[in-house]
Amino acid sequence: MQRPLSYLFILTALLIPVNWGFEARKWQLLGQKLEPISFLRAYRSVMVGLTLGFITPNRLGDYAGRVLELKSRQRLEAIGAIFIGRFCQLVATVLAGSGGLLYFILVFGWRSYPGVAMSLVALLVALCCLMLLLLYNAKAMVAVVAAIKPFRSFVPYLAIMGSYNSVEMTRLLWLSLGRYAVFLMQFVMLLVLFEVRLTPLQYISGVSGTFFLKSVVPSVSLLSDLGVRELSAMYLFGLLGQERLQVLSASLSLWLLNIAVPSAVGLLFVLRLRLNRKRVTV
Repeated sequence: MQRPLSYLFILTALLIPVNWGFEARKWQLLGQKLEPISFLRAYRSVMVGLTLGFITPNRLGDYAGRVLELKSRQRLEAIGAIFIGRFCQLVATVLAGSGGLLYFILVFGWRSYPGVAMSLVALLVALCCLMLLLLYNAKAMVAVVAAIKPFRSFVPYLAIMGSYNSVEMTRLLWLSLGRYAVFLMQFVMLLVLFEVRLTPLQYISGVSGTFFLKSVVPSVSLLSDLGVRELSAMYLFGLLGQERLQVLSASLSLWLLNIAVPSAVGLLFVLRLRLNRKRVTV
């Protein structure tokens, strides 16, 4: 039994570059509005952004890392493109996570609290519709920012958001869903590795529900983001009768594999970027 389980860990690790490959492809498509970007350069930008985001509040370093990798003089306009990419990933998480939470609402809340359950279902449906509406009406988001006086100075940096059409948005959303699917598979394999035994529906519902709660709860940094995911996972899988320590081990392993390890690798790209900039100034 031990040998097949070891393959699960290896397969989970092999999916790390696939995970960030989806993100790199998204950034390649988003950045095309500013300048031509190769896939490898987009991948490097994502790694730099991940590393800088690891050590900055609210992952602001992710924006800085990708902007620094651009050669265009209009670098700050990339902020809007980066925001669209992150928003697409949030939409994918909300759509899939709503389905996962629906399982918990129907199984654990419908019989005892049907009124509350109905309200929660309606809230999830409304949230999904709102997210899709905002995604496919990015110009409206820019208009809202422009209407708020203290934020008007940011409009030039967000204007690029309105240049993406519905076809491009759909393509970005599918890439976000692809990355989400990789995350989900990794988490499920790690749960199996740590002997969490559930049905396929329970695995998917628990993981997608965990990602949903992690995304909607504000976090200051990647470390606090880590705590939110762990608490969410332990709560939802606890409802399914699973040992919290095993779930915690799987969740921490997911973070180490997908965030900590790539951030360490990205540090090499950050150092390379700094050396190149020193050569230019000299």
